[in-house]
Amino acid sequence: MALARLNLTDFRNHAELEIRPEAQFIALHGSNGAGKTNILEAVSLLVPGRGLRRAAMSDMPRTEGKGGFTIVAEVGGNVIGTGVSAEQPERRKVRVNESNATINSLADWLSVIWLTPAMDRLFADGAAVRRRFLDRLVLALDPSHAPLSNRYEKAMQQRNRLLSGTMPPDPLWLDALEAQMAESGRAIQAARHAVVEALAAQLRNTSSGPFAKPRIALVEKLPTLDGDFAAEWRKGRRRDAAAGRTLVGPHRADLNVMHSASGQVAAQCSTGEQKALLLSLILAHAAIVSTQRDRSPILLLDEVAAHLDPSRRSSLFSLLEETGAQVWMTGTEPQLFRGIGSSAQLLPVGEFSTPAP
Repeated sequence: MALARLNLTDFRNHAELEIRPEAQFIALHGSNGAGKTNILEAVSLLVPGRGLRRAAMSDMPRTEGKGGFTIVAEVGGNVIGTGVSAEQPERRKVRVNESNATINSLADWLSVIWLTPAMDRLFADGAAVRRRFLDRLVLALDPSHAPLSNRYEKAMQQRNRLLSGTMPPDPLWLDALEAQMAESGRAIQAARHAVVEALAAQLRNTSSGPFAKPRIALVEKLPTLDGDFAAEWRKGRRRDAAAGRTLVGPHRADLNVMHSASGQVAAQCSTGEQKALLLSLILAHAAIVSTQRDRSPILLLDEVAAHLDPSRRSSLFSLLEETGAQVWMTGTEPQLFRGIGSSAQLLPVGEFSTPAP
């Protein structure tokens, strides 16, 4: 599904903005600071999570936390929206067709994945960053992944608080929390494995053109007691209390990525190769979403074209076109998008948006 309309009110530097996409590629161009990435961030908030910047809600209103903001989009004849009020700037609200809805329900309407310059450090940063990236890929295919992850995290946080308290925790309460974590954790594991296996198969069976092809695997810290997380957590309560955190579980998983041709781990590849590996992953994922969910995702690509030579840029546009995805791209110059042709809608951001005073 693609956005037929996007309206922003008091979001970041945009007082009022309306975009009506008329092509597969929406190419946002303008000078630095015009608000191009802000538009991509708004689209990224139309799915569960904290958006592509992972910013606090109170940082997003145009009046720097003193007001609210709204993001409204039309998708397949339905209207979905999110935002915060001036009275509750950290409490994000969601509405679908004029009715209140949950944040997690947004995953039923859209699949969105993004690539930003900040993600250039995906392979060099810690496992938590790669795990969040993988979970976004999972969520785009499985809307139940968000509530399962929230349930697991809340139960784990409660367990950690009990173990770190001054009074001895109630063993029965810990048993209940660990059983809840185990139930959610098994489903999280299964969903991650399914996506990694589907991505690996897609990458093996398709050509990524001039872009490096990755080989991926899910790395997990599994329980030693016959694969039983609940039993492992029960046995490790004293150890986890001393550490101040739960040391084993799905929250410790990592995504291992290697350059299939050279055999190098992604962290040791050049910056250009790492960007190519990411692009290959996102293209493969878009193809899987189109097949499994019978709808194409929305891709948000921030400043991607500027880092590619004309030949690779043209190849990327062709590969993106094949996915059928609605693609939102940013760049400082409209010339960066010349290779797209009639499939592109060029929008000069500084000219059609209302900036902050």
